Amino acid sequence: MDQEHTAGPAGDGAGAGRRRFLAIATGAATAAGLGSVAGCADGDGSGNLRASEKGGTAAPDGKPPAGAAQGFDVKAENARPGNADWAVTKAGPARAVEGFADRVSVLSGESFGLYVSTTAPRFTVSAYRMGWYGGARARLVWRSEALPGVRQPEHTVDSDTRMVRTRWARTTTVGTKDWPEGSYLLRLDAQGGEGGQRFVPVTVRSAATAGRTVVVNAVATWQAYNRWGGYGSYDGPSGGYASRSLAVSFDRPYEYDDGAGLFLVYEAPLIALAERLGIPLAYATTTDVAREKRLLEGAAAVLSLGHDEYWSPEQRAHVTAARDAGTNIAVLGANCCFRRIRLEASELGPDRTLVCYKSSYGQDPGFKRGHPATVDFRSAPGADPESSLLGVIYDGYPVDAPYVVTRPGHWLFEGTGAKAGDRFEHLVGVEYDKVDTGFTTPRPIEILAHSPVVCDGRPSHQDTAYYTAASGAGVFATGTMRWVEALDATGDGRSGRSGRNHGLDARSGALTTRVTENLLRVFAAGPAGRSHPAQDNVQAVYGGS
Repeated sequence: MDQEHTAGPAGDGAGAGRRRFLAIATGAATAAGLGSVAGCADGDGSGNLRASEKGGTAAPDGKPPAGAAQGFDVKAENARPGNADWAVTKAGPARAVEGFADRVSVLSGESFGLYVSTTAPRFTVSAYRMGWYGGARARLVWRSEALPGVRQPEHTVDSDTRMVRTRWARTTTVGTKDWPEGSYLLRLDAQGGEGGQRFVPVTVRSAATAGRTVVVNAVATWQAYNRWGGYGSYDGPSGGYASRSLAVSFDRPYEYDDGAGLFLVYEAPLIALAERLGIPLAYATTTDVAREKRLLEGAAAVLSLGHDEYWSPEQRAHVTAARDAGTNIAVLGANCCFRRIRLEASELGPDRTLVCYKSSYGQDPGFKRGHPATVDFRSAPGADPESSLLGVIYDGYPVDAPYVVTRPGHWLFEGTGAKAGDRFEHLVGVEYDKVDTGFTTPRPIEILAHSPVVCDGRPSHQDTAYYTAASGAGVFATGTMRWVEALDATGDGRSGRSGRNHGLDARSGALTTRVTENLLRVFAAGPAGRSHPAQDNVQAVYGGS
């Protein structure tokens, strides 16, 4: 992974820059060859500065709290032998083998269709459940026999929305009998010809979440950034914003990280940590949360992982309702809940088309029929800034700055040894959030880290914040996209594995790991605000109100 990155505004009109930012973050080869790009954006996505108007404690023995869901046992699952050879090591040529599933998630025992295209005469499918497994990070749950390989037809591009369409034949049906709940990567291994390997992600979701901490795979954001077929939600083959897709389909492979989408950088390290702790976990996707109104009922906590930008109004309403019922919320990234989307059906099933017209919302047939505009949540019409739920608000990118501790005595920093003013190099980036009371901001809210940044010449600050809701729920937001990535940081940040992680070093890895452990244990025990209420310090940090 390249440690240097420049990226354009997060908002409209910056497709190439946005694409380069994500490509570099995931180590994808698509970053190569892109030209110079623009600078920092504020939250309104225009590139111009916006106006300012605009629980309880876990038991010492680690046992789940009273009322925790019974059934799936994370500790027992991770005690099974892992398979450290799960990774793609021989990707092979472009299009050597690739595929997608016709469902983003299934209940254990349900089946899904697998659509594969390959130049090889045969291939196999290996299903790896991602977790801790003593550090192996995955367990082989199922492997197919050799299947005949077929090169599927070329994709087409819809003339109205520039959505990439595949009309592939179903290759095989995969059953999930005895597959435990969790996040899975299916690895396709071409046999013969030029070889090659690719991933296909699938979630085996939980039927209920009561008493559990819910890991939510941000599949909508993965798909928005997916440029398989030459088009994504930011640009098309020309690299320009005007050529972007107005709708994108799940009926295609993922381009980034050998087909894994954004999972490996922004989600897998957190899942490994949570499963190592053995707290009661449940698993879902953003699509599941949007579709199932009662899915989060009784959940101890909901986790939004490293990059979770694209939300439907239904998803936001259901997460907000969970908070208001006492469910803790943790946002372990930045730029969360920023784009408002609509999910529609594709030829393969419901909720497989992601619609986001952005500044062209007036052209959207769905908007003309009365659906909410698919613009940024903070933008008109129907403006509803994300800060009303998250406590923090997206402030821009690109930045690369030290993370500066402000509140070292807070329970989240317990055991870190951090002192006021301690700096952790490169931990703030590439996007960041802050507390800004010019937007709707829940109170009391406590700023735990307040890091100076300069975003394309504009001085600002990144904030890590924690607030408590009237229901007793605690809401935590890291304010930086690199938090989950940093969980894997080791060494001096200049060489080895950590050298690919934007220069993050072992100090950052140790800090983020301990803070996240403290967070997960307390949040798993029930409404955190009841025994850990936030102590508002906005005036002390920023001055004013």
